[in-house]
Order: sequence, then structure tokens, then C-alpha cells
Amino acid sequence: MSAQELITEHIDLWTSAIKAKNTQGRGSSKKRELYGVKKLRELILELAVRGKLVAQDSSDEPASVLLERIAEAKSQLIKENKIKKQKPLPKIPDEEKPFYRPNGWEWARLGEVTNYGSSDKVESKNAVSNTWVLELEDVEKETSKLLQKIRFCDREFKSSKNKFYEGDVIYGKLRPYLDKVIVADENGVCTTEMIPVRAHAALAPHHLRLIMKSPYFKEYANNSTHGMNLPRMGTDKARLAVIPIVPELEQHRIVAKVDELMALCDQLEQQTESSLDAHNLLVDTLLTTLTDARDANELSDNWARLMATDGLYAGNAGAISGGQSVFDTLITTDYAVEQLKQTILQLAVQGKLVPQDPSDEPASELLKRIAAEKEKLIQDKKIRKQKSLPPIMAEDKPFDLPEGWEWLRFGQVTISRLGKMLDKAKNKGTLLPYLRNTNVQWHRFELDDIKLMQIEDDEIEELLLRKGDLLICEGGHPGRCAIWKDESRQMFFQKALHRARPLGNVLSEYLQCCLTIDAATNSLDKYFTGATIKHFVGAKLNNYVIPIPPVEEQHRIVAKVNELIILCNQLKTRLTEAQTTQLHLADAITEQAIN
Repeated sequence: MSAQELITEHIDLWTSAIKAKNTQGRGSSKKRELYGVKKLRELILELAVRGKLVAQDSSDEPASVLLERIAEAKSQLIKENKIKKQKPLPKIPDEEKPFYRPNGWEWARLGEVTNYGSSDKVESKNAVSNTWVLELEDVEKETSKLLQKIRFCDREFKSSKNKFYEGDVIYGKLRPYLDKVIVADENGVCTTEMIPVRAHAALAPHHLRLIMKSPYFKEYANNSTHGMNLPRMGTDKARLAVIPIVPELEQHRIVAKVDELMALCDQLEQQTESSLDAHNLLVDTLLTTLTDARDANELSDNWARLMATDGLYAGNAGAISGGQSVFDTLITTDYAVEQLKQTILQLAVQGKLVPQDPSDEPASELLKRIAAEKEKLIQDKKIRKQKSLPPIMAEDKPFDLPEGWEWLRFGQVTISRLGKMLDKAKNKGTLLPYLRNTNVQWHRFELDDIKLMQIEDDEIEELLLRKGDLLICEGGHPGRCAIWKDESRQMFFQKALHRARPLGNVLSEYLQCCLTIDAATNSLDKYFTGATIKHFVGAKLNNYVIPIPPVEEQHRIVAKVNELIILCNQLKTRLTEAQTTQLHLADAITEQAIN
């Protein structure tokens, strides 16, 4: 099977093998890796350096003659004092040869056929205004695309740089897994973390670049680094690298074929990205029809249309017909499932997820009961009297509420406080377990790493967590929250967390829904302080405006949300399993094609 056929016959696999990275927020730029296309690019390079991409031509001058010419050119450079004579490199044993070579090819060490490690140095005093100054950041990782060209007049330097010439292969030795390798199209200077590589003779620069970008060479480089935080391949290791020497004419045929196939990959990538973007836009558009429903009855009608399998649905991005519903066609990606979850929460807090019951006690009566409850707590000296919260203005209300609901501030329905500040100087109290913001994730706790701090006897009752307490991150990821439900475990909390205790039988689970959707849609950001490091301080939390339904409706909402989120998670699990299968298939086909 030719490389062209390998692409076209498995095109569905290359485009469907996708790794998605989860981010939050409707309409956010969702990062994803087109894993299939990435594997295809790697496969093309691997086939190229193994001699499986283009046919060999027996009339080509063999690589053995090429090596002789390289040796002669190297001797001449030594005689002319242009390079120094170096110790011979060891012969290449069979176990070092990374794969079987075609007839007419030879093996050589990189240091035998190039100048690797012997670059000329340039000081700033020798640079002129228009000298090209290349840094690692100018080259895109993996693709090796040159992102920008900056001249000395805009990027003056003080430390020595490596000098390179037009046609040199410039190799990024720092973090070689970043795969930054370019061919210079003009003279210039570069950081010493990049090595100009020039063949002594007869090795096409663009073919040498393909070798140094190939998976087998990257693996060698990554296994030959030193330094933990800043791994780089040392010069000696690089010079020992084993590379294939290919007949000169075949080098040019390989480069031309790789360029042709990489252009096909570019098209495939662009088409896949466009298709995914169109799919995401359609998901957003159709899910918005749900959140735009006036009430639960209209939502039910809109939902029925999404689930219908008969007839034809015509949308902005085309038509969906046959025995598959719009829902089945759309909710097929991680992005779609996450957006569906957000839609469920948005419907929940808008009062559209479950029908209202006119017999429910309205939220206005709930507020009266909460006020009486607070007054009793103040009289019993269990809480202090709070400052009055500001009235809620029209601009604070993003949507209309159903009958019986009220817009209230978080501080009106909860008693919130920050945990204890760590104070080692006090050195008083009993060492007890406490939660930090790293222990609080969205809707769950990570309890593998629990620290201890000293808590005095008169603080225990106030700082002890009870079942139903809502823990909210003050910093780090402000607004992230989870509900403490473990009655069997004694636990306290640090100052980096707010503990919110609902009043009047308001459900922590409902408040969690409000925080979750407002964080996902960035509506919570206006309550944060700080430019670089965000904080959700107590006063801002108390001022946070939320829609409050009757308590009975809160129970119905939470039950329905839990039911639907479980279904979403099950769907996501199935999608993840299918995606994993696609990734394994891409790996398997790549491996099969190479071997």
C-alpha cells in the first residue's frame, strides 16, 4: 500500500482520532489534539527515513560513494584549517542500527558527516542592525514552523550566539521532544540552545532536517538528554547519533514526496478543524433553543424536537435525517457533552428544568423564615449580626424568574465564614485534619493528602465541618466547590476556603448548581478581586446574586439534575471508550505500516 493510499483509505480514522482537553465555559476555545493527523505526520516521516516512501532507483549513485565524497570534503576542510581534526567515532555495531536499510543506503554517525558541535560564535559588537537573531520561542513546537523573524535592531543580545548560514539545519537541543528543527533561508545568529548543522558534502539540508524530525531520531535525542528541569542533548551524544545516508537523487525525491504528503495533512487538519468548529457551533445553537424556552412545557416541546427520529431537520450546518435523532447526531464529542451539562444547569437555575407547583411555599416566605432563623441565632450568640446587604438592582438580574422565585444575595440564605489561618507561632491546640483548596475539586474532595494543624478547644465547634456544608475555594480556582457529606470523619478547614451553611432548609446542592454554572459561563468573575491572582473574598461571596426557588422545587431540581448528569457521565464514558479505540487503531495502523 502506497503512502497516498494509506492516507485516503484510513481517512476516517485519521480525522476521528482526537484527544480533547476539557475546558469550561460555553463558547470557550476548546483545546484539542488531532491525534490521528499527528500520527499520520509521524508515519510519513518514519516511512521517509526508512526508505519506504519512494521507490529506490538502481541507477542512483549509491550512498557508499556519497560517504567517500563526504570524507574527501572533510579532509579538504581540515587541510584548509576550516574545521579541526577530531577523534574518529566508534564503528556502528548492528544493535545500534535502528532499522533495516534499503539497498544502496548506508549508516553513519551524525558527527562523521556534519559539523555538529563546532559552530562559529558571534558577539553583539559584531552584529549589524538587520542580522536575524533566532531564539527557540520563534519556532513552533512539533510543526517547526517559523513563527517570527526578529532582527538585531529589535532584539539586541549580550551573550555569545551561534552563527549560522543559509542552508544550515538549525536543531533545538533544549527539550528535544519539542521538535524544533528548521532550515535557515538566510544567514543569522541563534541561541546556543540551537545548533547549526551543516553537512560536509552531498547531504540535502531538507532531507537532513527530516531525519532529525523523525520519530526514531526524536526518541534517541530524548533518551540522550541530561538535566532534569532543562533537559538537553549533549554534543557528544548528538555526534554519536546514527543516521541513514541516502543516495543524493533519492534524498530530493523523498523531500518532494514528504512535502506533498504534508500538504495533504495540512488540508486534512484544516478540514477536520472546520468540521469540529461547525459541529460545536451547531451544538451551541441547538442547545440555546433549550435555554431560551420560556418554561418547562416549552422546554419539553423543544427537547422532543431534538429527540425526534422521523422526518428531516434542516439546520444552519446542513440536514439530519433518517432514523437518527438530532441529539444522537450532535452529542458525539466531549465538547458536546460538557455543553449539555452546562445547559442542564442553566435550565435548572432558570426554573425551566422541572415544572412549578403553585402549592409550593414561595421564596418570599422562605426569606421571612430565614430572617427569623438568623435573628434566633443572633439572640443565642451563635452568630454575629451582619451588615445589611445592598438591594438587588435590575442590572443584577440576567433573566426573568418564574412565579414564586426570588433574586437573593448569597449572604441572605447562608452563613459563611473562612477557615482558620495557619499560625505556627501560636503553637497551641490539638493537631487535627483540615482541608485546603487543593482538596476541594468540582463536586468532590481529594482526601489522599490531608495536612494537620493545631486547633484550640474553643475553635473546634466553629471550625468542624458538618454534613451538608458547602466548601468554596476563596483563591486558586475561586468558586470551585463541593459538599461535605462524610459524617464519620472529623474534618476542619483552612482560611483558603469558605464554609457556607444554608439557612431555611435551602439545599447546598442547589447552591452548588448556581456556583457551577456561573463559574462555567464566567458570570462569577465580576465578584472576584485581584488582577493576576483572583480571590473570592467573603464580602463578594455574600453579595453574589442567585435565583432562589421554593424549597420543594429545589428538591425536584436537584433530583432531576442528578439524574441527567449521571446520564451525561455515562454518555461521556462511552465516548471516551470509543475515542480510546480510535487512538489505539491509529497507533496500530502506524505500527503495521512501519513494520
